[in-house]
Amino acid sequence: MRFQILHRSPGRLRLRACVSPMEPEQADLLEAWLLTQPEVDRVSVQEGICSVTVIYHGPAEPVTARLAAFTYERAAAELPPLHHSSRAMNREYKEKLVDMVLRHYLKKWFLPAQLRIALGICQSAPRILRALRILLSGRLTVDVLDGVAIGVSQFTGDFGTAASVSFLLRLGETLEEWTHKRSVDDLARSMALQVDSVWKLDADGRQTLVPLEKVAPGDCLMVHTGHVLPLDGILESGDVMLNQASLTGESVPVAKRPGSAVYAGSVVEEGNCVLRVTGSVGENRYDRIVKMIEDSERLKSGVERQAANLADRLVPWCLGGSLVTWLLTRNVARAVSVLMVDFSCALKLSMPLSVLSAMREAGNRKITVKGGKFLERISEADTVIFDKTGTLTKACPTVLRVVPFHGQDAPEMLRLAACLEEHFPHSVANAVVRAAHERGLDHEEMHSDVEYVVAHGIATRVDGKRTVIGSRHFVFEDEGVTILPADQPAFDALDQANSWLFLAVDGVLSAAIGILDPLRPEAGETLAALHAAGIGKTVMLTGDNRNTAAAIAELLGVDAFRAEVLPEDKAGFIRSEQAAGRTVVMIGDGINDTPALSLADVGIAVGSGATIAREVADVVIAAEDLRELVYLKRLSDALMRRIRQNYHFVMGFNGGLILLGALGVLPPAVSALLHNSSTLLLSLRSLTNLLGENHDQNNGKN
Repeated sequence: MRFQILHRSPGRLRLRACVSPMEPEQADLLEAWLLTQPEVDRVSVQEGICSVTVIYHGPAEPVTARLAAFTYERAAAELPPLHHSSRAMNREYKEKLVDMVLRHYLKKWFLPAQLRIALGICQSAPRILRALRILLSGRLTVDVLDGVAIGVSQFTGDFGTAASVSFLLRLGETLEEWTHKRSVDDLARSMALQVDSVWKLDADGRQTLVPLEKVAPGDCLMVHTGHVLPLDGILESGDVMLNQASLTGESVPVAKRPGSAVYAGSVVEEGNCVLRVTGSVGENRYDRIVKMIEDSERLKSGVERQAANLADRLVPWCLGGSLVTWLLTRNVARAVSVLMVDFSCALKLSMPLSVLSAMREAGNRKITVKGGKFLERISEADTVIFDKTGTLTKACPTVLRVVPFHGQDAPEMLRLAACLEEHFPHSVANAVVRAAHERGLDHEEMHSDVEYVVAHGIATRVDGKRTVIGSRHFVFEDEGVTILPADQPAFDALDQANSWLFLAVDGVLSAAIGILDPLRPEAGETLAALHAAGIGKTVMLTGDNRNTAAAIAELLGVDAFRAEVLPEDKAGFIRSEQAAGRTVVMIGDGINDTPALSLADVGIAVGSGATIAREVADVVIAAEDLRELVYLKRLSDALMRRIRQNYHFVMGFNGGLILLGALGVLPPAVSALLHNSSTLLLSLRSLTNLLGENHDQNNGKN
């Protein structure tokens, strides 16, 4: 397909597709395909003018070469079906708005006055009836203000004002609905763009790791302990305990047996199972996220709830002001002008839109924030707790050496370790699997069902012998593994400055696997930047020995550290900090971090970590850069500033409109127009970015 380059700057291309016209479905396909390309960060496609804007990293040549080779047929073959299109929604609302405006002015210009009045009464009747129902139920809301304003205008014979007010209200509500739906759709789309791999069962029962996009309804997937069900389906085999908190809000696990229907997002807390897929890829997760954003009151920030409550509390004052104005002036138009202005629309719309905008802005950085309240709490946070492995250290540790014991062969022990570890993705487990692959060691399935013990290790049976791999505590204390006297000198000589995995077969130590776990280069800088951004205390928690932990803590400059901790120890430390009145943020990446992530005021998971950690966490950072934490803190602070600014503007501007209406300066239609216009403009401002495009370069990385 041919594209014409209209403008080029470092990291940005604007092109025009040499095709006319471009259908919405084609624009969606082009945008989705470009987002899968490794050099591309963001894409905007305007189908009306066939314009394509690409934000990328690296040189421009690979991007232009890929575009030159693009075809719709190729993209359709490479991508899963696209179930949701914001373009269709945008077209629907544009047509609705145009139709609304045309009908209003055609009636005004061409219909006789009596017919216009009759149509106006019919159109406004549902609004007036709704206001009466709300009033009779003992509540006072903005619907009552609108209904009273239109009803009073009609009762006094001012049908022109009633028609104009009714039209402006419908227009404003449609624009607000469209704005809100676009925000939710953009946010859900950014949160849904997570590519996971799954274990697919072949016809002969072999497990193969495949991308989620390659899964079709009817396929069978193997889901292990600690993993998340990626799609809706039916349990073919296996009794499991499922945590369905992401669907129901209830964290108590539910027992599921073969034949039970299960849903995407549920976490397997105990057992393994075979899932027969019934849902389409992408559709379940998208719909679940949209429902979470729209319906979950527990995710709303305290500021949002306060704004909504304040808006409702101000309604009686607006009614009272209108009544006082009429009593003092005996002028119905002035009283109606006061009714035309309320604080509810602006407060109830601008506050959530500001939060949604911040969540979307974070999503553009591949930071998934699962609710507005978490941004508010990050802004309030004074303590940040880090897991070490995979968080403060690089997400891709490497195997330094394999030390065999009990007369075992080192390559064979590494092969066995990789066979066990490949089922439980964690940075250390990935290092073992990668080391076996680099050494050409094919690790065929040779064990029975694998049992994962959180924060300790893995146990299974190989050739009838119990085989375990994991931490020193798990292997030697929990499992009671022994070290042969002949192996003791070699064991004592292991360098304690490194991290070690221990492998035992039939109760005897068989190998120790040394792991090099280098620190992230930006870790120290991130800690310093968090302190500068207002975080008073940083803590590192690790299962490593105290000597290793102390050396790392000193190098990084953390305020405190805890060594040789278990998951319950991490959770206990968080409880103690919260009991001291601190607002705690926890950052981790492993299955062993999930209790702490759940307990913290805000749990943040590193995107390269375990699936269950990402599902349990309140925030997921996909980028391999801890400086995104600093960006998130600054984004949260900017959001709170915008919310306060919006609040002051709404109170000041609308208060001014009420005063001008009471004085007779503004007629009702003008009051309604200015009120709706200010609400819409404030909402549009709330949708703008809180931080600049290059904020990370200017602030987060210096």
